[in-house]
Amino acid sequence: MERERAKSPRAVLFACSLNAVRSVFAAGILAHLARGKIRVASAGVRVGAVDPLAVKVMAEIGIDVSRHKPRAIRDLENPEFDLIVSLSPEAHHQALELTRTLPVDVEYWPTFDATIHRADATEEQVLAHYRLVREHLFRRIKQRFAPEGGVSV
Repeated sequence: MERERAKSPRAVLFACSLNAVRSVFAAGILAHLARGKIRVASAGVRVGAVDPLAVKVMAEIGIDVSRHKPRAIRDLENPEFDLIVSLSPEAHHQALELTRTLPVDVEYWPTFDATIHRADATEEQVLAHYRLVREHLFRRIKQRFAPEGGVSV
């Protein structure tokens, strides 16, 4: 953790499988906490759809991600990031592929996919999973970026 805090990135990309929940949560949280001090983006290995439950769960903590437009890592127009935080195994693999041609640090934060239990759960149970993921990422982001990382929390 000390090595991570020693570096204060100016631009961070959060990457996951679909850019619909985990990376949206993480980017929204860091952008909210950093208040413009860090350029924050998110992308997925594939492009999913905006997840209305993700929007709802983020709104509960005062962060609006309703205008999020899912995009693929391969389609990023400006891949100039100091740090890529991958949140799923396939995103980590793709992030490592990018580092073959770009000088960027990659951190892997294995993060539970809250959407996997949707079919056999009530909406409240699904929301509970989303909230767990959101809170996990909130804690991890605060540990990684504040206060040494320049984020005021």
